[in-house]
Amino acid sequence: MKRDLYTEVAQRILAELEAGAVPWVKPWSALPGIGRPVNAATGRYYSGCNVILLWMAAQSAGWITPRFLTFKQAQELGGSVKKGANGTRIYFVKPLVVTLDETADESDTARTITMLREYTVFNVAQCDGLPAHVVAPPVRQTPAPNKDTRDPLIDQFLAVTNASLQDGAATYSPSRDVITMPAFEAFTTAAVFYATIFHELGHWTGHVSRLARFKELVRRYDRQAYALEELIAELTSAFLCAEFDLDGDLRHAGYIADWIRLLKSEPHAFFTAASKAQAAADFLRGLALAEPIDRGMAVATKTSTTLTIMAAPDTAAAAAWLDLEQRWLVVDRIAERSDS
Repeated sequence: MKRDLYTEVAQRILAELEAGAVPWVKPWSALPGIGRPVNAATGRYYSGCNVILLWMAAQSAGWITPRFLTFKQAQELGGSVKKGANGTRIYFVKPLVVTLDETADESDTARTITMLREYTVFNVAQCDGLPAHVVAPPVRQTPAPNKDTRDPLIDQFLAVTNASLQDGAATYSPSRDVITMPAFEAFTTAAVFYATIFHELGHWTGHVSRLARFKELVRRYDRQAYALEELIAELTSAFLCAEFDLDGDLRHAGYIADWIRLLKSEPHAFFTAASKAQAAADFLRGLALAEPIDRGMAVATKTSTTLTIMAAPDTAAAAAWLDLEQRWLVVDRIAERSDS
């Protein structure tokens, strides 16, 4: 019988959700600088659903460093996978052009379908003989975030989105293209505040003037589009929390039941959600890279109408921003080489 890889992945996520666990909510403040799974051989970060699957594997096995590679890559680096080690399955989607009728004009008969390919990777802790720089490369040293104060680096990231932000309950209005948020002091910790606004920014990216995904979700998923959009926003927040070493937070526990129903009826939905969330996080990252900022003076503050940059000399925040920007640029160059 032919395997249904989409269903297999959905079942892995469902098992976590039905057990009451949300596999993308993690305490990243305890592991600064190493939240995002990366290929140890190429330096390229994993994306989409593979981020979640590798987080799940690392937590289950107790691996501290989220660095993975294939059996062949381990050998090419002079190492080997330990005998009896079980790998983690990850997936890549490749577009495939299919011709339906060879006698007709190609434009009338060719269509693009997606082909899901499965790979097996191993954590560096499952390997022997790997070079030290592959197993544990230098990690940026960042101070532990203060749970009670705003983070100037993250505030810069928020400011360059130019998202319209108003006072009110945490929500995003597509019709007005406005995010409303309670005051920072209303949240129990800074991490909860930032996780919440990351969630709303995830929704904000879906607007027709940006990634324009709302109509597509309704067309494909009808009444379940809302649950899927909430999952996209949750995963966007999770990806950004990992980027900024923040403890994750679930916006509404009630969404879990909706996501269980969604994944049971639509196994492809998790791939869609993870892919759309990755696109949202990348879109926000792209805004940060494109916006010129005074490195020594930029910090965002909330006004009643928008996130704006205010003068505030903070050289530590400026240096941290520059480090973050340089890492993003390196990742983009690696991705460009891999895709060419």
